[in-house]
Amino acid sequence: MVLHDFTAKLGTGEEQSLAAYRGQALLIVNVASKCGFTPQYKGLQALHAEYAPRGFSVLAFPCDQFGRQEPGSDQEIASFCDRSYGVTFPLFAKIEVNGPGAHPLYVWLKQQKGGLLGSSIKWNFTKFLVDKSGLVRARFAPTAKPETLSRDVAALL
Repeated sequence: MVLHDFTAKLGTGEEQSLAAYRGQALLIVNVASKCGFTPQYKGLQALHAEYAPRGFSVLAFPCDQFGRQEPGSDQEIASFCDRSYGVTFPLFAKIEVNGPGAHPLYVWLKQQKGGLLGSSIKWNFTKFLVDKSGLVRARFAPTAKPETLSRDVAALL
């Protein structure tokens, strides 16, 4: 299995095959609008803007499982991201990343790269770097600022 075998609902409600991202390197991030790490949206947008012309995209998956820090609707989340950070990368519908309701994509991501304390996602803004063939190459903790990932992203392009 590779990333391209999955589908996920966009924040607009449309089902999106992740096969649409075949040939691109991706940074997949579970995000939240009311988190101490929320300012990372700025760095995520900067990475996306810099490397998108070379075949890279950030894919953001809002999640409300950590401290209820993503309480809004998909439309409210999209509005916040646009207004506050000028986000142009894809925002998917709110999902769960842990537990029995975890989205199949996140079940797979966690199987591919466990974290320091096991496979569970520990907090908002955990990041997975996926290569152009759809394989997970790295996992980064929420504390890893997007601007520090530039070299890792560039290496996959």
